[in-house]
Amino acid sequence: MPALVPTTGGSLLTVKVQPRASADAIASVDPDWVRIRLRAPPVDGKANAALSVFLAKSLGLPVRAVTILSGATGRLKRVRISGLAPDAVRLILTPGSPMP
Repeated sequence: MPALVPTTGGSLLTVKVQPRASADAIASVDPDWVRIRLRAPPVDGKANAALSVFLAKSLGLPVRAVTILSGATGRLKRVRISGLAPDAVRLILTPGSPMP
């Protein structure tokens, strides 16, 4: 399945999370997922909360526009991004692109 697919009113993004990293950052964009490094540990939902905040801030959206649909207990997650088409998400999340 591709990393980014359109949905009604937004996009579905597949993310592979690396917790306990030295900094929050987009590590790479692969055909099947976007690899994101997070400082948060993978305990008590801290990495999931950090992922939602990181994506919302990076995309210029409120945190409520980012919903983890699946993979809450694993590293591979499906995330709904409400209010942004896949092309806009791809442009913003590509490393080297200007962040808003």
